[in-house]
Amino acid sequence: MPIAKNNVALLVHACDRYEFLYKGFDYAFSENWDFKIPCNYYFATEVKEVEVNGFRNIKSGEGEWADRLITLLTNLEEEYILYFQEDMWLSKLVNPKFFTILFEQANKNGWQQVKLHSSSVYKTKETANFIEGFNIAALDNVASQFLMSHQITLWRKDFLLAQLYKNEHPWRNERKGTQRLKKLNPLILHADCFAENGSDEINNNKTPSERSEYYAVSFNSTLNSNVVRFIEMLNSGNQSQKDYATELQKHYDNDLTHDGKEKPKKEDFFKKIKTYLWEKIRN
Repeated sequence: MPIAKNNVALLVHACDRYEFLYKGFDYAFSENWDFKIPCNYYFATEVKEVEVNGFRNIKSGEGEWADRLITLLTNLEEEYILYFQEDMWLSKLVNPKFFTILFEQANKNGWQQVKLHSSSVYKTKETANFIEGFNIAALDNVASQFLMSHQITLWRKDFLLAQLYKNEHPWRNERKGTQRLKKLNPLILHADCFAENGSDEINNNKTPSERSEYYAVSFNSTLNSNVVRFIEMLNSGNQSQKDYATELQKHYDNDLTHDGKEKPKKEDFFKKIKTYLWEKIRN
């Protein structure tokens, strides 16, 4: 039975301080996504009013990362959440048929978490199930890292809510959430639908068609080198896109934060090392 259109919410969980990134997300998403994919589209800010092509702007109010996400999920009616963040910019077309079948199977089988991004931090076990050539593999929870992550993932909403503890910032939620999931040891599925930061496929697939890709363009509140490819793309577009490319280049060259400020000269040494190592593992 086909899944109800309003049963999946594609949720972009954004931070108001990262408003500078919204235009780039909008451009990259609109260029590579098919809005005929059967889900509802929400771009979630804290208190800012924004317009993003194809999305309804919803608000969480201010607060800690996990608290804001809990508020958003509690107020959504859909049973499944396709989770994005505003710094995840698509760079290749998606296959709409893959998502239509994925949503149908998740609904039918009650899947709780399907990771859709390729990364070497995951170890998987092949299953007999394939969608559009992608193996729907089972994660090896013992051997894998980041069972809890904020990369592109299809979640059953009640399961995602159970992984969110009040007052957790995103890094603690990934770290503590992974520890909690390792103890719980649920079935977590994985498909190589998106090459995260250009990562290779990790499953035994059957020549999948239209494998998409995205790059995380933000590191520690500033642009990282992944943004360069998008600057080049925008520079070949219309005048508005060229103007935005110029702004991106200025931020990148001058290591400005997303709200246009100079990065603090002094930073706690241990915090800097911790952040560097965390991002190195993630990417």
